[in-house]
Amino acid sequence: MTTPNFNFSDNIILKDDLVVLRPLQESDVDNLLAISINEPETWKYSLVGADGKENLIKYIQSAIKNREDKREFPFIVFDKKSQKYAGSTRFYDMNLEFKTLQLGFTWYGSAFRGTGLNKHCKFLLLQFAFETLGMERVEFRADNDNERSIAAMKSIGCKVEGILRSHMPTINKEIRRDSIVLSILKNEWFEEVKENLKRKL
Repeated sequence: MTTPNFNFSDNIILKDDLVVLRPLQESDVDNLLAISINEPETWKYSLVGADGKENLIKYIQSAIKNREDKREFPFIVFDKKSQKYAGSTRFYDMNLEFKTLQLGFTWYGSAFRGTGLNKHCKFLLLQFAFETLGMERVEFRADNDNERSIAAMKSIGCKVEGILRSHMPTINKEIRRDSIVLSILKNEWFEEVKENLKRKL
């Protein structure tokens, strides 16, 4: 089994006419602070919150450590239209030997939701995963109550696989969530998802 060529230290930049995704850095605290402070509801369904400066610093430091440990690859998202930073997303649970990874930890400020920015980001990330890394499967998970996130995943071509019941604790640790699992396979990307998503951009 061959392992895809992927260097976690590479300065990987993905971009099109609307968005730029570049590796998350510690200095990005300043770029994301306004969303962190003013929009705490952004992390309602997240397992790890980045609300408030202290939490945002911890969030970014943890993401960078996971990149250094070769477990995740986090990006910051820049919106070219407004010339502002919109949020963050990442590859995680990366198993390059098995050619699988998860795409998630995705959040945007309210001004960037429903603008089409998410579809542009997902197109670039999926294209990189399937066409550069040679992944066979890209998985997505969400709180089963997070209707907006689930609808967004379905709209880009994800197929529902099932529900993991009482899967993990929520951010407040007292309530456990059911997690919905969705995925896109390599053949689905090339046969239909890529072109369908491209038409929506």
